[in-house]
Amino acid sequence: MTRVLTHEEPRVWAALQDPANAHLLDYVTEDPFGAHVFPGNVEGYGVGDFLDDLSDQLTTTAPIHLWSYIPTCAYKCRFCQYPVVLVKGGRNEEKLSQWVDWNIREARLWLDRVPELANAPVGEFNVFGGTPSLLPERDIRRLLDFYRENFGFTEDTTIRFEGDPSTFTPAKLETLRELGCTKLSSGVQSFDDDVLRECGREHSSQMCVDFVRNAQAAGFEWISIDLMYGLLDQTVDSVRRDLDVVLENEVTAVVCTKLHLKSYAETRTGVAGEQPAPWQLPQYREKLVRDGHFWPTLQEQYLMREVLTDGLRAAGYTEHPTMYFARDGLGPEKWKSIMVDQDKQEAEVAIGLGGSSSCRVSEAITDVNWKHYAQAVEEGRVPLGSATGFDATAREARAVKMALSTLQPVREDLHRARYGRSLQDSPWREKFGSLAERGLVSVDAGGVSLTGDGEVLVEAIINTEL
Repeated sequence: MTRVLTHEEPRVWAALQDPANAHLLDYVTEDPFGAHVFPGNVEGYGVGDFLDDLSDQLTTTAPIHLWSYIPTCAYKCRFCQYPVVLVKGGRNEEKLSQWVDWNIREARLWLDRVPELANAPVGEFNVFGGTPSLLPERDIRRLLDFYRENFGFTEDTTIRFEGDPSTFTPAKLETLRELGCTKLSSGVQSFDDDVLRECGREHSSQMCVDFVRNAQAAGFEWISIDLMYGLLDQTVDSVRRDLDVVLENEVTAVVCTKLHLKSYAETRTGVAGEQPAPWQLPQYREKLVRDGHFWPTLQEQYLMREVLTDGLRAAGYTEHPTMYFARDGLGPEKWKSIMVDQDKQEAEVAIGLGGSSSCRVSEAITDVNWKHYAQAVEEGRVPLGSATGFDATAREARAVKMALSTLQPVREDLHRARYGRSLQDSPWREKFGSLAERGLVSVDAGGVSLTGDGEVLVEAIINTEL
């Protein structure tokens, strides 16, 4: 395969070459996940402690984010390290129905253990995966009816459903609209058929376009797609073409994600399954190169990011939180805003294999081993696999990290009201002073704002300096 290397430098490159930012360069080169899970600092925290903390917070709460994780997939992508269960061969519908059974049974266990959940208002309910769009229509109906009847859905609750482009058939789209879904998400990843094939995706770029157009025709108000950059054999020009397709089809929202190969489990900043993704295996990656394939360089990855962020912003999309773009001022993403906006930061409850749940003082991850998960549910136990707590210092730091991830200014007045001290006090004065000296933030009496370079490197800043 012929490849022409680009010698163009992304704007952030000068900051990454600064010796004072060597740790940031190491972070992005090592390529861990960004700001999906904010792990606690109190080890040995029991899962019962987390459930008690959640119960306490839900006695008086603003709308929460509730999600149901259906881990079933027809195949595993070569980059995917999430906990998924393959449903192939005979008895597919039976296997899919079993995961809906377990999910509902687990949800009942949560309701029994944390009764406040039944009345906590749900801001957004997401059915994520895996590939929940594989579910037969009767199981989709059964799942959504259960949650609506047993949790605190209100007239302001939005319902979102995720799936593979090829599985969102017109009939399923009609069922989802009938059941009150107004938002859809799909892991398109790329509109380049060659790149999709190397990822192991079993859909074409045309299927992705058809999904967007069918969903628009069906009347869904929010259609979000995921795009990835840094993929095998992907070029900057390929990403430019992805952007063109997004703009041509007026996609509502776009989530742009860098390929991550380091295990999320090493930093607990994401949820990883027990089996690594094929691309995580160094020998496999090296063999691909020997066979004539290539991995984009770090410079090319940041050029790809620049193409996406510049192009989407120029077209009127708003980025909030980091790398989540919504068209025509429709953002921020409601479910993200519930958890990370500085004036909210409410609870998240995730039901299903490998779910990530949190409240203000602790967080927990559901078991990622499907057999252990099923055994716990069958035995009548909430199947949380681990939990950590936040001491007082960590709670404040977590709040600042979450607020920074929105790319909005971290407001002095909100921080002082919540924690009784200023962002100008130690340790924040020293931390933000150092970042300001390196041109990554600006600080004034109103609070702290990220610069352009700071926005690009916000995940590294959050996870290495704060």
